[in-house]
Amino acid sequence: MASLCLLVLLLLCLPFISVAYRPGDIVPMSKMGQYHSSRTVWHDVIGKHCPIFAVNREVLIPIAKPTGYTGADPYKISFQVGKEKFLVPWLFLINRKSSEVPMIDMHLRYSGGDLHGVTAKIVDMPHHCM
Repeated sequence: MASLCLLVLLLLCLPFISVAYRPGDIVPMSKMGQYHSSRTVWHDVIGKHCPIFAVNREVLIPIAKPTGYTGADPYKISFQVGKEKFLVPWLFLINRKSSEVPMIDMHLRYSGGDLHGVTAKIVDMPHHCM
């Protein structure tokens, strides 16, 4: 009887164990763009472009040119991150105050295997000297 109770307890806890992230897990991410007054739908980002849990890294995310793009109007992008779908507010990629290539600096806040939030900002891509 005790082993049956233990088995039931383990089965009840299993969903909570499986939703936790482990270092090296891909954190799912979706993106949406806006140009003029037209927004795209949410598009899943391919795993190699997604954040990796507890890993500091840089990735290049391909961003398609919006339909009717002239460069005169701002182009914004937003992200949903994690199974929890933390929302990153609109970030201006084009038509911002800098003429440098934009880079999105994204930070995931976590504790143990739990994702607690995401922050992101646009910064100028650093110039690397060779």
